[in-house]
Amino acid sequence: MTPIAVIINAGAGLGHAPELAGQLRASFARHGLGAEVTLAHGGAEMIGAARAALARGAPIVVAGGGDGTINAVASVMVDTKVAFGVLPLGTLNHFAKDLGIPLALEAAVRNVAEGRRASVDVGEVNGRIFLNNSSLGLYPDMVRDRVKQQTRLGRGKWPAALWASLSVLRRYPFLSVRLAVDDDEAGLARARRTPFVFIGNNAYTMQGFDIGARSRLDGGTLSLYVAQHPGRLALLRFAVLALFGRLAQERDFDVLLAEKMAITTHRKRLRVATDGEVTVMATPLRYRIRPGALTVVVPA
Repeated sequence: MTPIAVIINAGAGLGHAPELAGQLRASFARHGLGAEVTLAHGGAEMIGAARAALARGAPIVVAGGGDGTINAVASVMVDTKVAFGVLPLGTLNHFAKDLGIPLALEAAVRNVAEGRRASVDVGEVNGRIFLNNSSLGLYPDMVRDRVKQQTRLGRGKWPAALWASLSVLRRYPFLSVRLAVDDDEAGLARARRTPFVFIGNNAYTMQGFDIGARSRLDGGTLSLYVAQHPGRLALLRFAVLALFGRLAQERDFDVLLAEKMAITTHRKRLRVATDGEVTVMATPLRYRIRPGALTVVVPA
């Protein structure tokens, strides 16, 4: 039987990467699965490994790492109908949590071996997919500043994120955007001046104990949250919530649900975050939901 493919972010996990690879081979073997483990350094290697796994006929392709790693491998798996497994080895693991996938490594391995297949939606912006959310404004700026703090000054991730949040607060940035929802051309009249635009793959819970989570990923809709003219203290609160991936719980938002949307601005290019990774995209930004495009192994 063709072994499953396991693609691991070499910088993630519970210890040194080679030791983790050996641990995973042994764990999958205990559950009756042969596993070909690839330690990937960066998104390009992850994508290449996923394509190679599909080419050799791997029955399951597994990604191990944080949400950025999961996104990179999933981008290859979309529309293939090949089962996609998740080993949540990151800090926040939003995608795994919202699907009920266990966070403990051995339990996540068992889920890959014994779970059921489920079709879930993915979001897309200008051809790039996202499993959790995409955002404009405050969060991409904060990530850019955090990376500068880490690379130039050698600060750790969380101290760098704090300094980046304070830097964003001092600049007090705003975007002028126009929103067109679904096929409603009148939507172009929805003009907003805002520090933050958040687009979710399906709707986020806005109340109760699961606030900031999603109850389903197969609803066939995008959720749009646009911040409403906050002051500086509210902007700092947004930064802290964005840091922990919980901005959808903030109440000071306009909220819309739609299958597709277009966002225009006077800028020709804009920084856009997708599942925590920031890229520069040409405007307008065209978002759409892709219903049932990814087949994921979830708990039975």
